[in-house]
Amino acid sequence: MWADTLFVAERAYLNTLLIWGLVAIALGLVLLATAGRLRRSPLLFHFAAQCVAWGAVEGLFAFTALRTLALRDLGAATQLDRFLWLNLGLDTGYVAVGATVALSGWLIARRHGAVGAGAAIIVQGLALFLLHARFLLLLEQFV
Repeated sequence: MWADTLFVAERAYLNTLLIWGLVAIALGLVLLATAGRLRRSPLLFHFAAQCVAWGAVEGLFAFTALRTLALRDLGAATQLDRFLWLNLGLDTGYVAVGATVALSGWLIARRHGAVGAGAAIIVQGLALFLLHARFLLLLEQFV
């Protein structure tokens, strides 16, 4: 019963990650279409481009993981736990990098594109942090 419950929880997590990736792509494409009509706003364009890129990577990861998903024993569940902890650290780094890009782009060069790209990186980092933390809290019941 333990392995199948973890399997269902992991599948739900990966489905959520896949949906988030698809939403990010859709939002980015809508913003790209809007930015084109609004005289190519660099802020919107770079925000949208980051959304599409991040969404594609997240969606590809989730899709691939869903296709190879299998029941886990305790050792594999522990590896998943460590992987999620690593991702929480990376997600925190993404937020810091996004803030650095946005702030330095604005303070040093007054570039709206850098602000848009940095803001999108922050949004993606925070969303991934929340998704990973939520699944990690659930996973702690198993490991």
